[in-house]
This record gives sequence, C-alpha cells and structure tokens, in this order.
Amino acid sequence: MFGLFKKKQAQPERISNLSYSSIGVDMHSHVLPGIDDGAQTPEESIVLIKKMMELGIKKIIATPHIMIDFYRNDAESINNALDILKEELVRQQIDIDITAAAEHYFDETFEKRVTDRKVMTMGDNHVLFELSFINQPPNVIPVIEKMREMDYKPILAHPERYSYMTIEQMQNLKSWGCDLQLNTISLTGYYGKHVQKKAEQMVDADIVDFISSDMHHPRHAAAFEKALQTPYLGKLLTNYPLKNSTL
Repeated sequence: MFGLFKKKQAQPERISNLSYSSIGVDMHSHVLPGIDDGAQTPEESIVLIKKMMELGIKKIIATPHIMIDFYRNDAESINNALDILKEELVRQQIDIDITAAAEHYFDETFEKRVTDRKVMTMGDNHVLFELSFINQPPNVIPVIEKMREMDYKPILAHPERYSYMTIEQMQNLKSWGCDLQLNTISLTGYYGKHVQKKAEQMVDADIVDFISSDMHHPRHAAAFEKALQTPYLGKLLTNYPLKNSTL
C-alpha cells in the first residue's frame, strides 16, 4: 500500500529533433547481404543503409553473426559480402563509410577463436560478442580475461536482452574490462517492457559504452527511428560518454 506513495525517479526530458549524427558510427548491424538473418540481398541492404544515413549515421560497421551451429561465417565470407555490398553502393552512387567485423556468439568455439586470433575486430582491436539468451556461460570472466591479456577489447552485445543478467552483473563485467553495447531499439519497448526497463536502468547507472541499431530488417529500421523520440536516447545522445566515435 505504502508503495503507492514512493517518490518516482526523475525521468530524462524528451528532446526534439534528435538524430544519430552526434555519434556518427553504427557499430552493430546485419546489413551485409545473404550471410545471416539480416538483409538477404544487396537491395535489402540498401534500404536499411539509406534509413541509417537519413537518421544521421555516417559510418557503418557491419557485424554478421559467427555461430558454429547456424552461421559459419569467417573473414572470407564476410569480406566477400562486404565487397558485393560496396559494389552496389557505388552503382547507386551512395557515399557511406562501411567496414565489417562480426558479432561472435559465445559458443564452444569462441575461446579457441580468441586463442587462435581468428576473431574479427573493429576500431582499436575491439571484439563484439553475444551470449546465450537462456543462461550465462560459466567461463565468461576467464575468456574476458584472456581477451584482455591478448590486447583485445571485448564488447558485450545488448546485455539488456539477457533476462538472467542484472545491472550488478553488468557492472561486474565492466570491472573486468568488458564494454557494454545497448540496442537503441530496446528503449522503445520493441523487445518488451522488461527489456526496456533494464535498458533504462543501464542508462541511469552510467554503464553504457556503445549504442547501435542491431539492424536486421525494415521493422528494426522503423524502431531505430522511433527510438529518437524516447527521453533515454536523448540522454545518451546529448550528455553521455559514449565511445562510438572512437571506432
């Protein structure tokens, strides 16, 4: 009963006319054609890229999945898809800086990929990886330690989407040298209210290092635009030490 009278936490103010131009770099997307669950053709890729550019993105780092059970991509397949996309961009006279890395799934092959230096990096040796949506692997911290020892800079993709992961656990990962990347569309409720709430808690806790679209298809593109209307994205884009521009 008395909970009804608890003081509510102040919400960030909504800021009009926002764009992603202040960060410039989208560092997690699936816009390379035909190699994972993102764009399937160069034409589909162009639709997504045009929307990203319209909203202020100046550089795209495409990050197709590398998953041993589903998407057995490697540097060759990813770079081939990048070449195909670049040819289409030239053909359509679209000027955008686009490179490629990967979103590595933390499966039974991931640690060996790190050990063998077969991970794909972005910027200053950053490695983007994602965890299972069901439970956290027991060796996450040791592998993060190994990555740091090998001069890699780990980035955990969309921790707000892991139902088992708390803000305290995210802070612990950061204490071991792992950056955190938030999907901007999480702030719209796209993945549900629980994910939205956790995303907002991450912003309030000042633990977000990178934001990105995780763009797969036009529904994500629409949500990427809708996110600009949310007060929490306004906070991230106007008064927050994001690292996107360093990539």
